[in-house]
Amino acid sequence: MKRQLITFLLVFAVLDMFGQVPAAAKPDKTVSNTKAETVVNKSLRPLKKVSLDEASILIYDYDGSLFSYDLESESIVWTVKAADSFTEMCANKVTIADGVVYVPFINGEILAVDNQTGDIFWKSRLGNVTDQIVLKDQTPIIQNGKLYITAQNQNQSSNLYALNIKDGSLAWSYKFETPTNDIPPLFFGNKIFTQSGMNVYSFDANTGKVLNQKTFEEVMSGQPITDGENVFITSEKNTLFALSPQLDVVWQFKFDENQYNSKERIVSKDNNIYFAAQGSTTTSIYAVDSKTGTQLWKTDISGDNIEYITRENDNLWGYTRKKKLFELDLSNGEIAYELKLTTLPVSNIEFPNDDNLLYYYCDAGLIQFDLKEKDENVYYMRTSLKEDIYSAYLKIIR
Repeated sequence: MKRQLITFLLVFAVLDMFGQVPAAAKPDKTVSNTKAETVVNKSLRPLKKVSLDEASILIYDYDGSLFSYDLESESIVWTVKAADSFTEMCANKVTIADGVVYVPFINGEILAVDNQTGDIFWKSRLGNVTDQIVLKDQTPIIQNGKLYITAQNQNQSSNLYALNIKDGSLAWSYKFETPTNDIPPLFFGNKIFTQSGMNVYSFDANTGKVLNQKTFEEVMSGQPITDGENVFITSEKNTLFALSPQLDVVWQFKFDENQYNSKERIVSKDNNIYFAAQGSTTTSIYAVDSKTGTQLWKTDISGDNIEYITRENDNLWGYTRKKKLFELDLSNGEIAYELKLTTLPVSNIEFPNDDNLLYYYCDAGLIQFDLKEKDENVYYMRTSLKEDIYSAYLKIIR
């Protein structure tokens, strides 16, 4: 994935951004308060639970369109896109809850979509024409009837939003003073944890009330995760912090000084934290005991940078900037599988119910990779290519 996001048009006219509304649809509703940015939502049909189309995979293409692809018939079932044609880019992830797909677009639009048909339950738009909102690197968090997401705007500030999932209306919002916050928040213990600049916050998930705020000496840029007891977050430099739910520092772990910025490359399992830290010459994956902050093991990958990691059962999978696919044993950090790919992944990795297969997206389309045969099968081929590819996202419906 490219490290730099292409220049984004912040000023444009919002022309009929949500299209035509059926006669039965509710009227537009705009909600704002002193701390919140404007949220415009349209409810097109009542939200309901939907059975899963388990033959399909969701593909959030790098041109900004989201479509459902039937893996059996090898055909596209439905497609949705943002109303604004100037923002043809995938910069976020999607979440499925009760058969409803929640998809954020980079221009501030959020849709709730039926996973079977692609029918839209509701549409929301964060921000307005004079204060344009940008959604980037976000995964919608769905909990307790709300959708939680963070956003940036052109006025050098960022916002945390809670939307009602029944219709996309604003439940509450909080405005930060720092300009960037492109890490998804964490829901834990009926609280929302997130960071902005040098600050880490906890909010009451229902009301948006600030419960705790802690200021650090360095920018906090890692994705917060939890082991069910504490919250873990890395700084922009080389520190992993363990924080209590009240944001007291339980312990801190310093990794190599020439490494930094794990961002979203962090996972937890069985009271251990695993994360990848970038470096100028070496990328390392660390395993740290979540109770004590003691290093358990460290695996170095020289001359390359790790773009992505994920946990699958008892192993850690990932790929590097130079097309190296790898699998690590979580118990000792030893490399269990390693291969140089011919295609460069630009998405996450998805694992079907087949131990020999995995899926990822590249510039040419969807790749089904056979681990045993070491074969990169182009399962879905795009009809056109873009010069600027930021990212893509896959999610098997199950």
